[in-house]
Amino acid sequence: MSEVPQVPHTTTDAGIPTPSDALSLSVGPDGPLLLQDHVLIEQMAHFNRERVPERVVHAKGTGAFGRFEVTNAAIARFTRAAVFQPGATTEALARFSTVAGELGSPDTWRDPRGFAVKFYTTEGNYDLVGNNTPVFFIRDPMKFGHFIRSQKRRPDNGLRDADMQWDFWTLSPESAHQVTWLMGDRGIPRSLRHMNGYGGHTFAWVNAGGESFWVQYHFKTDQGIQNLTQADADALAGSDADHHRRDLWEAIQRRDFPSWTLYVQIMPFADAPTYRFNPFDLTKVWPHEDYPLVEVGRLTLDRNPENFFAEIEQAAFEPSNLVPGIGPSPDRMLLGRLFSYPDAHRYRIGPNYMHLPVNAPRGTAAHSYTFDGPMAYRHSGAAPVYAPNSYGGPAAGANGPGDVAGWQVAGELVRAAYTLHPQDDDVSQPRAMINKVWDDVARERFVANVVAHVRGGVSEPVLQRVFAYWGNVDVEIGARIEDAVRGA
Repeated sequence: MSEVPQVPHTTTDAGIPTPSDALSLSVGPDGPLLLQDHVLIEQMAHFNRERVPERVVHAKGTGAFGRFEVTNAAIARFTRAAVFQPGATTEALARFSTVAGELGSPDTWRDPRGFAVKFYTTEGNYDLVGNNTPVFFIRDPMKFGHFIRSQKRRPDNGLRDADMQWDFWTLSPESAHQVTWLMGDRGIPRSLRHMNGYGGHTFAWVNAGGESFWVQYHFKTDQGIQNLTQADADALAGSDADHHRRDLWEAIQRRDFPSWTLYVQIMPFADAPTYRFNPFDLTKVWPHEDYPLVEVGRLTLDRNPENFFAEIEQAAFEPSNLVPGIGPSPDRMLLGRLFSYPDAHRYRIGPNYMHLPVNAPRGTAAHSYTFDGPMAYRHSGAAPVYAPNSYGGPAAGANGPGDVAGWQVAGELVRAAYTLHPQDDDVSQPRAMINKVWDDVARERFVANVVAHVRGGVSEPVLQRVFAYWGNVDVEIGARIEDAVRGA
């Protein structure tokens, strides 16, 4: 006869044994319940609070843990960051997500995918927050809230609305490159394992000698690029809304560990001012013939979370987590995100979100002068709470790593677009993708995807702007889209 497993007795959160897991305290078996039943009160009160607010953007997602290993020792000549030094292996967490959908939305909606990586380095956490596309819809953070609202739900009926989406896109011509990606084959990856990830922004790298470079990050999937057709994605949205989440979990469970090879494009610091287009514009890519990919290392995911809420839902990624040897660039979207991401975490999780194990540094210890507040976990005992002090508190100074060597700016205070470079425009790169990267079949699928989306309720005069929008990118493509929609 098998031995009955010994299970612990249920307790309250204070460790007090509870009399029942199923029955509330009442006045007789048929009488009213009693407020003094503190076990019931704790159960109900905690249940009402066991969800934190979902992310405003990237709400639906999943993730896993793993490691990043440097495979190219020569990369160290471009940055002194410890994570990229020869032979370095760093624990990492990756989170993948859709952008516009809510927590319960299907994984296979046509949407960009978030691709965020947290490196637990020996110099503190380094967060790289990107997408599965190398570009974005806008180039100025002033438009970000407006853009996201246009992709969410209407205020009157709570429904998503294609008219709202195309209204914003067609009034924001800089969106054309990203919308081309979105409506193309890569708009719906087959799985999270079969898509690339991109840092998107331009970052500054500084080496041990103080020399600076501009870089962009590319995580190339080692599983190969694979995508879903719109029909297959629609079928999965109805049959398995968690298809991407399930696929990643099951792949790691069966030890089919997904991996990505990290490459960077490296631009000499002095090239930026005179480059043919603005290299800090998030709506553009750097052509590989100008700045080839240079291998850095490999990211492998080999451990699923033990608790999804604690390790994925409460994971907080922020571009402001920049370690010595890596800094920001004049990319306006990046500069806006340096503030917005940690501010979102303070609202959603609380001001001490960095105390949570998934967000706390692992390769080193935190020594800061942020104290107290709701849910403070770390404490300093009698250590000084101010600086400078005479009692052994942490001190920054000449012996520290210092700030990353920056860029110099001067000028009047203005609200103006980027200064134009010789080849700056909003249509050349999406036009090149359509005509030089895709084949005829890919172009047919693209047209079909746009037409189906537009037929989802886009009205005049927005509809006429849709045709002009694509006609500006490519005359033939614009005409094909208009003919298909008008002929319906």
